[in-house]
Amino acid sequence: MRPKPLTGDLLAIYDALHAAFGHQHWWPAKTPFETMVGAILTQNVSWTNAAQAIANLEAAGMLDPDLLAAADTGDIARLIIPSRFYNQKAERIQEFAGIYVAEFQADPAVMAAVETGALRERLLAVRGFGKETVDTILLYACRKPVFVVDAYTRRIFSRYGLLPEKVSYDRTQRLFSDHLPPDVKLFNDYHAQIVRLGKTACRKSPLCDRCPIRRVCGSLRCAAADQMSRYDP
Repeated sequence: MRPKPLTGDLLAIYDALHAAFGHQHWWPAKTPFETMVGAILTQNVSWTNAAQAIANLEAAGMLDPDLLAAADTGDIARLIIPSRFYNQKAERIQEFAGIYVAEFQADPAVMAAVETGALRERLLAVRGFGKETVDTILLYACRKPVFVVDAYTRRIFSRYGLLPEKVSYDRTQRLFSDHLPPDVKLFNDYHAQIVRLGKTACRKSPLCDRCPIRRVCGSLRCAAADQMSRYDP
């Protein structure tokens, strides 16, 4: 385990990812509410599946908070089948849409005006909303500087010795929030870059020869790459 990570290390990793992959232009949605619904639909499924479910809602004229809040969950479920776990997600979408309408006037600006900590606690109280879903809404829909953590984040940064292998969401998040400026644009694209790296190179069985951060400024070393090099000198 490395000592307390430095801002420079994290920024060097981001710079290398950005140079390799370019800006990722996340979140791919037309409106803040679409982002919120997408954060629910992408739970435990790929974005491709979630995007198809969103397209179905849009084609049916149902991508509207008032309509979703009043809709029968069965009708919502039939439209979001590609997202898997569609019955549960239909209930979550309907409940959240009702809260969005009743408490925030279906206005993303009203929602974003709520203090970050208070808004995070309110959203975490919504049934079926975990930290990743809530933080995705805070960052991408409300433009609050909250770093989103996922399985890719834990995998990549534990391999670099910046985190233990079995690390909590909160500790992983603090790695970034404690050592990076609270910049929405940076947090936005950094998370997207991590997802891109996790999908293309830093997989469960890593493809280290494809990794743009295998060596960063000579200061960080990947344990997975080092292990593979011992078998393939």
